[in-house]
Amino acid sequence: MSSKQISPLLQTWYKWKALRLPWRKRFLIGLDLQGNTYWEFRDLRGDPGDPRTRWRRIVQYPRGTHYGEVKVPPQWHQWLRHTREAPPSIQEQHAEVRRQHQMKYLAAEADARWAAKPSLLEADGAGAGAPGQPGAGQPVPALESLGARAGGEGAPGGEETRRDAVASGEEQQNAAARDAERKDPWKQSRRGGPSEDWQPQAWSPPASKR
Repeated sequence: MSSKQISPLLQTWYKWKALRLPWRKRFLIGLDLQGNTYWEFRDLRGDPGDPRTRWRRIVQYPRGTHYGEVKVPPQWHQWLRHTREAPPSIQEQHAEVRRQHQMKYLAAEADARWAAKPSLLEADGAGAGAPGQPGAGQPVPALESLGARAGGEGAPGGEETRRDAVASGEEQQNAAARDAERKDPWKQSRRGGPSEDWQPQAWSPPASKR
């Protein structure tokens, strides 16, 4: 980012506008590397003689500049918002530009060094496929399920063994159900009291007495 060239006549005019003469209402404070000028003037709503009255700060863009192309440096942003008392100088703005270029250069070097390093995933894949490595080229045995092993066995007693296993499983379930029923603490309460079996009888009115 290079500063715009300013003619000697324009520089003289800027110096004249920067003088704080008593009859002036606003004064030139400085300019940035893009040619924007920054001004300061008294607020008309306050008392001009009161030292506590804050000065208004504005920026003016060069003529013919589109609003989308206007870029205000961060240092001048701070000055416009009264978070910075002294305006930035031209030397400070040039130093900030050099600092940004240096940061971009160092970031590009760091990205290049990171990209030059081999990936761990690629290194693992290359090591597994190398013929000289132990275990390379050996087929991995497929996992065999329990059902496939049971179906593959052609022993004559296999069917009987399965039936016995099913029968023993049913017996275990029945035994577990009986134990749960025996140990159920709410079984007595579910039986109910003697009044739970009571049913209302049909109403039969007595004979009237005359």
